Amino acid sequence: MLYRILRIIVAIGIKLYYREIKIKNAKNFNVDGPCIILANHPNTLMDAWMVGYVTKQPVYFMAKASFFSSPFKQKVLRSLNMIPINRKGEAVMKGVANKDSFEACYQILEEGKTLAIFPEGTSYLERHLRELKSGAARIALEAENRNDGKLGVKIIPLGLNYLHADQFRSDVLVNVGAPMEVRPYLEDYQNNAGLTAKRLTEQVRIRLEQLLVNSDLKEEEKLVEELYAVFSSKYIKADHKGVEGQVKMIKQIRDALEELRLREPWKIDEIRASLTKIQWKLNKFEIRSDFLDRRFRSVMFLRQIFVSAVFLLIGLPLFIYGFIHNFIQYKLVDLLIPKLTKEPEYYAPLAVLISLALYPLVYLSFLFGANAVFGLNFFQKFLYFWSMPLMGMFAFQFFNYLNHIAFKWKFVFLIINNKQTILELQAEKNQLRDILFEV
Repeated sequence: MLYRILRIIVAIGIKLYYREIKIKNAKNFNVDGPCIILANHPNTLMDAWMVGYVTKQPVYFMAKASFFSSPFKQKVLRSLNMIPINRKGEAVMKGVANKDSFEACYQILEEGKTLAIFPEGTSYLERHLRELKSGAARIALEAENRNDGKLGVKIIPLGLNYLHADQFRSDVLVNVGAPMEVRPYLEDYQNNAGLTAKRLTEQVRIRLEQLLVNSDLKEEEKLVEELYAVFSSKYIKADHKGVEGQVKMIKQIRDALEELRLREPWKIDEIRASLTKIQWKLNKFEIRSDFLDRRFRSVMFLRQIFVSAVFLLIGLPLFIYGFIHNFIQYKLVDLLIPKLTKEPEYYAPLAVLISLALYPLVYLSFLFGANAVFGLNFFQKFLYFWSMPLMGMFAFQFFNYLNHIAFKWKFVFLIINNKQTILELQAEKNQLRDILFEV
């Protein structure tokens, strides 16, 4: 019961925090019988929430034993379908025995249920798939072995691709891999359990890498992000829209850099130099890179600016309303998170948890205050309470739109006053694209 309630609350939280959550190949979840979901782990608690959000069936999670540090926590977390495990290199938690935890996993699978494990073990906010532990493969193989190969355990690789995991209203692509049968490995497991578990783990790693934007080097990851920021544009026709198209572009950039690093590594330095030059000019003139892909038509721009001005005038009162009712808690969340943690992979889950408590409290305070002054009836209270979060989201979008309009004005004035600079930037951006993709 507690799991179902929390699942609904968390689903609301992550839907508000992330703008688009696209599930690719969701049909791969449609398996009969027991399965183990194995996912990458860049975003701590948010990853578990995301797995629970995208799957229809209840999911049981393995979690590090340090979370179960008291009898009360053990009772609550177990009611949330969490199974403690003592990890190597960490202190053994009193009251948690790995033998019992593995037995609980076997029973879950034997009952035809779903288990989720993050085989990397630790969580770091990066586009890099770390070494996978073989424990998940051992659980799958042993469950199958205990039932003489008749259980039919399947492993589903799951790629969690966050564009900007710690940023409010960013996007997520959840890439569901094809189910993997465990039974074909059973005979080898019975002959050599350790080697077979490692071989199955390696196959999972290969599948996961296909579902992710996986960078081998931290420096390369930063370069990929910077190139994506320059090339990302809604003004260029693409096969895929939204987060799927964005992740596809990041992969293309990553693959192009990998190929250059193998064939012509000196071109990486050329790319860095060209990118730095473009970034400097974009910052100097305060224009957005995607505007360079637009075709300038003075009449069209003037019409858009006129329509934008009308919209801003009409939307301004709603923005002020949303701003007044949401600014306090928005800033408090921003102030609290850095004090609670220095690790960016904890930002998103903490933001959701704090917001789920803080926003309703502030809204209720406004509601009590308004009722004390105006004596609202039930219908008015209902409308007033729900108008606050709705107008808060509108205020956030309105503020982003203000920034968009400001960039558009600067772009128009730059074209009018210094068109040559725009032409040079367009040429430099196209030249950088040619070097990267060998056009």
